[in-house]
Amino acid sequence: MTQQVSTASFNHPKTQAALSAIQALVGCYLAVSLATIGVLALYRNHPAVATQNAWVHAIIVACTASLMALFAGRTASGQAQAYLRLRIASAVMLVAIVIISAVPGDFPSWMKLEGGLCGLLLLGVVIVANSARLRSAFNGK
Repeated sequence: MTQQVSTASFNHPKTQAALSAIQALVGCYLAVSLATIGVLALYRNHPAVATQNAWVHAIIVACTASLMALFAGRTASGQAQAYLRLRIASAVMLVAIVIISAVPGDFPSWMKLEGGLCGLLLLGVVIVANSARLRSAFNGK
């Protein structure tokens, strides 16, 4: 059964503000992810800064951030399946970032800080995406 979007609830100014906030948070998450790749490219000749693990991690994060940007855009246009994907992906990525940031020694300390920033951005997405207002708008009630 496909979720239905409640037009009145979806078009409510507070719902639209929440969707805009999600898009802004995900946009920042994507920007930080791409900036991380840029930093790694600048320091590619410094193996202590641009480790192979750092490259792999940064590319995976940038890909997931790109997918989340796609989900956020489609959610903002009213696609209920994209909303579900956004809720799941943001929660999974938040947990992954917390776990990866907690593991000692895998990445340079600057990447741990970048991970913390991404985690805070995703925490905002999780909170807003799982709010009663958005759940109501996308459940057709």
